[in-house]
Amino acid sequence: MESTTLSFANLHNHGELFANFMRARRQSFIVHKKWNLPEAMGMEYDQYDTPASRWLAVHEYGEVLGGLRMTPTTARCGIYSYMIRDAQRGLLDTIPSDLLDFEAPVDPRIWEVTRGFVMQSVPASIRRGVHFRMVQEMSRTAREYGITQMLALLPTNWTRWAARCRLDMSAAGRVMDLDGIDYQAVSIRFASTLH
Repeated sequence: MESTTLSFANLHNHGELFANFMRARRQSFIVHKKWNLPEAMGMEYDQYDTPASRWLAVHEYGEVLGGLRMTPTTARCGIYSYMIRDAQRGLLDTIPSDLLDFEAPVDPRIWEVTRGFVMQSVPASIRRGVHFRMVQEMSRTAREYGITQMLALLPTNWTRWAARCRLDMSAAGRVMDLDGIDYQAVSIRFASTLH
């Protein structure tokens, strides 16, 4: 099992991995969760998939097992910045604007994590390993880019696995029902892993 952080600068070094990652996102979010999201050529995408973002893929023999997207809170693309901030600003009708307990930050040391998934086809026996590789790669990327904090919108079961994954996480907003699942904004601190 490998983990790779993709960017527009290194996509050419990883063959079909980025396309396979976006196909896996489609399978996870459009096919399995039935979310109404943009898609093209069998891939899911949105306005936050820009050169500012990074995509973390956990993969084995070319098959994507899981992944997530990381975007700096300083990102801008037209009227959009990053998902949590745009929801707070009322630009997204699918996420309540009161999702955070504070004003969404714009800081080069704070990034957002979105579109996290583990493929349904991943056997239960290795799911924990996929999560662990995602956390390892996310921490490595945080060190590489000087990220001290990440914001995420996660199902409320994050409290069960945060300690197991050795992540310094805390609630950053209220619990919200989104499509029948309870979600909550959380803060993930990486300051201690930067050394």
